[in-house]
Amino acid sequence: MTDGFETLAIHAGQEPDPLTGAVVPPIYQVSTYKQDGVGGLRAGGYEYSRTANPTRTALEECLTALEGGTRALAFASGMAAEDCLLRAVCSPGDHVLIPDDAYGGTFRLFSKVYERWGVSHEPVPVTDPAAVRAALAARPARALWVETPTNPLLGIADIAVLAGIAREAGALLVVDNTFASPYLQRPITLGADVVVHSTTKYLGGHSDVVGGALVVTDPELGERLAFHRNATGGVAGAFDAWLTLRGVRTLAVRMDRHCANAARVAETLAAHPAVGEVLYPGLPSHPGHEVAAKQMRGFGGMVSFLVKAGAEEAAAVCARTRLFTLAESLGGVESLIELPGRMTHASAAGSPLAVPGDLIRLSVGIEDAGDLVADLRQALG
Repeated sequence: MTDGFETLAIHAGQEPDPLTGAVVPPIYQVSTYKQDGVGGLRAGGYEYSRTANPTRTALEECLTALEGGTRALAFASGMAAEDCLLRAVCSPGDHVLIPDDAYGGTFRLFSKVYERWGVSHEPVPVTDPAAVRAALAARPARALWVETPTNPLLGIADIAVLAGIAREAGALLVVDNTFASPYLQRPITLGADVVVHSTTKYLGGHSDVVGGALVVTDPELGERLAFHRNATGGVAGAFDAWLTLRGVRTLAVRMDRHCANAARVAETLAAHPAVGEVLYPGLPSHPGHEVAAKQMRGFGGMVSFLVKAGAEEAAAVCARTRLFTLAESLGGVESLIELPGRMTHASAAGSPLAVPGDLIRLSVGIEDAGDLVADLRQALG
């Protein structure tokens, strides 16, 4: 099969059903499977859908192809994927470096769950390779956990450079690729060991399914993750896997529109007198612009900005939009607006990862760009 992204998104893991010829993989809404004798699995190895399910397999084969890994595993949520990875690779006493503006849910997992089990973490600016190298030299880490772009400050980490630093230090490089999606960025080709996704976001793309995924380069790690996922049970259900796979088929065309609309929104905000600063890697003024241009196909659909008048006015702006819906999450076809400090990143309040109170995060959808710009202008006054 050709390796064109759009072709893989539609065909990888999705051959026509051999029984009926259906061009869309069926939803195997089933819990158990007839065995070929005691201890003899059916062709394909299916016995119980917590362990494996044909619909989930189709999604996993597609994600493996899109990210260029050796194996993908689908989960019930992005947090379930993160939890499974940490259980599989970390032991009490291990240390992990995380972004100093990591997603609030990731920070909560480390600070409220894994700290209690003896796995420590340290926030570092992943956009600064020298700072990462210094942190690894000061204390060995089991893993270097990276988001790029980061959530919600949209910092850009140089994946290839960090891969070299992690390799020298004996650390696993984990890249959360949720904001970029594999269409815009393929961390494994740049040296990452593991890619993490909240498939709820751009991969699903329609705000109608929750899911997560891991893609790995090492088959042995893939086996360990499969064991832990089966043991703990945070699997993606058949219908959720089917919905996510349906979303993946249009990922390329959606991301092109997300990127184009986000660029238009960012340029508009940058020129607005009520806006203090716009955080969008597509702007030449962004400190990570050159790195993003080097490792990404496009700059994504996420835009953050600071409101000059402060936190209360930022909250008021969120309340005044008409097309941008006030809601958490991101990556759907519809545009969303939120105040991270009080919403998605509230768990980081009072910590080194606290985000500015006047920061607004936009998930720019695929509506008419002119309508989106007009909505923001009226909300900003």
